[in-house]
Amino acid sequence: MRIQILGFWLQFLLLLRLSIAKVPAIIVFGDSSVDAGNNNFIPTIARSNFLPYGRDFSGGRATGRFCNGRIATDFISEAFGLPPYVPAYLDPAFNISNFALGVTFASAGTGYDNATSSVLGVIPLWKEMEYYKEYVTRLRAHQGDWNTMLTITKALYVVSIGTNDFLENYYAFPMRRLQYNVEAYQDFLIRIARNFIVDLHALGARKISLGGIPPMGCMPLERAQNVPTRDCVESYNMVAMKFNSKLSHLVSQLNDQVPGLKLVFSNPYNKFLDLIRNPTAYGFAVSDRACCATGTFEMGYTCNVQNPLTCPNATQYVFWDAFHPTEHTYKVVADGIVGTILRKFM
Repeated sequence: MRIQILGFWLQFLLLLRLSIAKVPAIIVFGDSSVDAGNNNFIPTIARSNFLPYGRDFSGGRATGRFCNGRIATDFISEAFGLPPYVPAYLDPAFNISNFALGVTFASAGTGYDNATSSVLGVIPLWKEMEYYKEYVTRLRAHQGDWNTMLTITKALYVVSIGTNDFLENYYAFPMRRLQYNVEAYQDFLIRIARNFIVDLHALGARKISLGGIPPMGCMPLERAQNVPTRDCVESYNMVAMKFNSKLSHLVSQLNDQVPGLKLVFSNPYNKFLDLIRNPTAYGFAVSDRACCATGTFEMGYTCNVQNPLTCPNATQYVFWDAFHPTEHTYKVVADGIVGTILRKFM
């Protein structure tokens, strides 16, 4: 009898929290920009569960985030009064009680295009959606139908994906270039993005942040290959701007066409570019190379703890490795998005 009464009160308190909270959970899909360690549990070389990754994370732990510390979705979760870390769905250290407040299905190296995920053998976007469906079933068993409905419909969904489709697929291998010119390939990706958002809405999502892609021509890896100047690859930046414009148009279309959808476009491009061009204005010192190792090409296993060239203070750097930002950068970008685009959900 006491157990039944306790169970009733726990369910009542959960219902009360869900009813009051504007955003009771953060649910994340995407690539390495928002992967908190899912790739640790699949057979791929696209991993970062070793030092110096995570050296500035709580406890100095390498969680599988491609960063020295926390990533943008961790800061977004904290800003909404939720836990300061969004856990990876495949990480057995967490359970459905943790995931009820936030979860990421993201996989480093993936993209909208299934062919992109095949490059490094990571989780394709369609599989992330399958994990989400499994998550909803587990959530329903954990907190009941009504509370699950409240969580799913009131949660903030964050989608951050797309850069790998260009840098790790379209420009790296000939297959898609033989099928599409770059604008046609962008349109191909936009159709996938559209279907993903529509399907997510059909499963209950209402508040969705669709992320744009950064000035990918300014990543240290791309600059290192742009010899002799080592300047940003402006042609790649133009592609990013064009793709972001198409994403922005998609957001407007879907808000008009899909009843009840509250879709926003979270575009990091301008803030990121300003960080790169004016690093000292944000407290950075270096933006043309990364902190890890030589800062020009190292990421993943080539960014390892044995390299003596890794910088001692990552807060001075915009980039952590040749492809990914530092925790400091993620916080600046996340704070900007929360203070503008995502404010309407607070």
